Amino acid sequence: MDAVDLGVNLFVALFALVDPIGNLPIFAAATAGATLRQRVSVSALICLFAVLFLGFFFFTGLGLLQFFGISLAAFRIAGGILLLFLGLDMAREDFLKMFADADAVADAGDVRGYAKRRFQRLIVPFAIPLMIGPGAISAVIIQAGEAERIGPAATAASLVAITAAGLVSFVCFSLTGPISRILGDVGMAIVVRVLGLILCALAIQFILAGLAEAIPGMFSSIATTPYPSGGH
Repeated sequence: MDAVDLGVNLFVALFALVDPIGNLPIFAAATAGATLRQRVSVSALICLFAVLFLGFFFFTGLGLLQFFGISLAAFRIAGGILLLFLGLDMAREDFLKMFADADAVADAGDVRGYAKRRFQRLIVPFAIPLMIGPGAISAVIIQAGEAERIGPAATAASLVAITAAGLVSFVCFSLTGPISRILGDVGMAIVVRVLGLILCALAIQFILAGLAEAIPGMFSSIATTPYPSGGH
């Protein structure tokens, strides 16, 4: 595998793991009432944070986790618990009202202040672990090891892939306005609740996988990896 192949593989993996298209309804609900400039500003902050965070783990990776004595299994379980709380909020409560505070109806000219407040609210659990979960971090750490083996060109290609994934996510999140108008409040609430149920299931899957990694043989492989070949 050369540097270009490594970069392409990392971009494809990050796009699937960050899943900006699947996260569109949540971002739309979280920025309901925002103007285009406000939404673009929030998108820029979140995606810039994602790129910097993934880049940080690309260079530190396992060393940082080892420094704090945290295994990837423990990180996977913690991320699953955070996702479970988010999924329960989305499935049981009015997710739109949970985010629709005074910030959502702020002055249209207040772009920087709105973006800063929304960003602080969305770091957890939207940016972490919904966008940047154990899967994305694990992929970056694994690719960092491959890049070190191949050489500096692979490191550069990997950083380009991380940046490209952030740019694609920025474009997707910036275009949530039309989706909000098409679905409306009722449609958005339905989508968010269904997605909340899916997130709960995904969170349980993360927790099971983490427990299975920490305690081998505790669960059947069918529970931790139900579709190993991608099919039913």
